[in-house]
Amino acid sequence: MFNKFLRENKAASVILAVLRLYLGYSWITAGIGKLSSGGFDASGFLKGAIANPVKGPDGAVVFGWYVDFLKHIALPNVDIFNVIVPLGETLIGLGLILGCLTTTAMFFGLVMNFSFFLAGTVSHNPRDIFLGFIILTAGYNAGRIGLDRWVVPFFKRVGNKNTVIEKAKARA
Repeated sequence: MFNKFLRENKAASVILAVLRLYLGYSWITAGIGKLSSGGFDASGFLKGAIANPVKGPDGAVVFGWYVDFLKHIALPNVDIFNVIVPLGETLIGLGLILGCLTTTAMFFGLVMNFSFFLAGTVSHNPRDIFLGFIILTAGYNAGRIGLDRWVVPFFKRVGNKNTVIEKAKARA
């Protein structure tokens, strides 16, 4: 019942637009802040997350696999992460604010939220994850008051045309 409300109700699309704008503003300000600071460097954050991993009550590292990812993949390739983190935050914010490819933007926003969370940064991540799942669950309705009103049907038409063309080629 709640899922149907989120996915189909026009009043829900207004509420979702407000949530989308709120999260989009958070993402875009974080991204632009990093882009305009004269050089974002994630190496300090990564070293801190590796040195102080999330530990359980027994003192054991909880997400050892993630620490290994940070140590062996992220830190050696920090120059790539220095570009994709601020650019990703900015694009996620832009997608959410404009309501353009909303579910895609929110999916990648959740990936980044979980990445920060697994690295031990609590901050506003639990709230953003909760709101993000609401937006992701709502699907198209989350971007109905936004560019998705035109973008999603366009992609559906293009996808249907390609399917028709492929079927015609298969018959020939």
